Formats: sequence, structure tokens, C-alpha cells
Amino acid sequence: MKTLKHLFDRNSEWASSIKKKDPDFFTRLSKLQSPEYLWIGCSDSRVPANQITGLQPGEIFVHRNIANVVVHTDLNCLSVLQFAVEVLKVKHIIICGHYGCGGIQAALDDQERGLIDNWLRHIKDVVRFNAEKFEGLDEEQKVDLLCELNVKEQVTNICNTTIVKKAWKQGNDLTVHGWIYSIKNGVLRDLDEVSAPR
Repeated sequence: MKTLKHLFDRNSEWASSIKKKDPDFFTRLSKLQSPEYLWIGCSDSRVPANQITGLQPGEIFVHRNIANVVVHTDLNCLSVLQFAVEVLKVKHIIICGHYGCGGIQAALDDQERGLIDNWLRHIKDVVRFNAEKFEGLDEEQKVDLLCELNVKEQVTNICNTTIVKKAWKQGNDLTVHGWIYSIKNGVLRDLDEVSAPR
């Protein structure tokens, strides 16, 4: 059995370097979790929330799934959302997609993949809702467009959850943002999908 010792070695080096810079870092971190941000992003290993936002451990609460989808029947995502909004009292929910997303690409082709096809159905619906916008585009343009449209759809979905609606009804300071990330240059872009209490 392989133990992945090299990862434990890297962890030890990382923890030592943090303690060298800030001896009380882990003591403070262990006593309180009070992030202002909930990040709902893709599971893609190239899109690490903390690193691309420059935030430290404890500063962002993260949920990730294939293609950053928010579905009203996904109890995992909804549980994270409820905990973030009602217990942690986050002030910002960020739905972040990324260009070149494998889940988005898979939703655009007609290949059967098994169980994941049920998950991708939500993204295929985004294509169906916006069919006219894809006319005349090449494959890369279609993928890029669907990455953006999917973020906008998930912003709409999260704003329609009972959790977010309840928070706004109670007057909570909560804003929802739709962002897109480019793996090619490391830059985040705001899609101007900001929703706040109306």
C-alpha cells in the first residue's frame, strides 16, 4: 500500500513555514471560523479558491462540484449554503466558473458518460434555454459562452433558494456574485451578475 509520504512531507514543510512567519497562526485559526465569503466553484484542480483570490485559510468557505452547479435538490450544496448563510453569516456568495471547463465541454457533446450525464443535464438545459446564442459559433466560442451562461444560471438558481430568500427577507447583508476564471492567464472577471436584497 502506498502512503503518499511526499504529501505528508510537503504538509510538514508548509505548516513549519507558516509557523515561522506567524507563530500564533494555527492557534487563532483553530479558535474561530468567520469567513465573509462562500465560494461555489468547479471541482477542477486548476481552480483553487484560496490561491486565486489571495485569501488565507479561514477567510473563504468553499463548496465545489462539477461545473459549479447549484441545484435545488442537491442537499450537499444546500447544506453548505445554509451553514454559510445562517451560521457563518457570510456576506458574499461567489459562484465562480472557469473557461475550458470539462463539465461544460461534456454538456455540449452527445457522448454518453454514465452517471454524470444526470448532473450535466442541468447544464444542457442552459444550452436549451439559450439555443439562439450558440448559432454560428465555433466549438471554443460555444464552450466559453456556455461557461459564462452557466454561471449566470447558477446565480439565478442560488438567488431562488429558500435559504437566500429567507436571508434577504430577514434583512441580512448578503450579495451574490457571478465570476469567471481564465486558466490561461489566471485572471478572474466579474460577469456583473450581482444580486442583493430588492
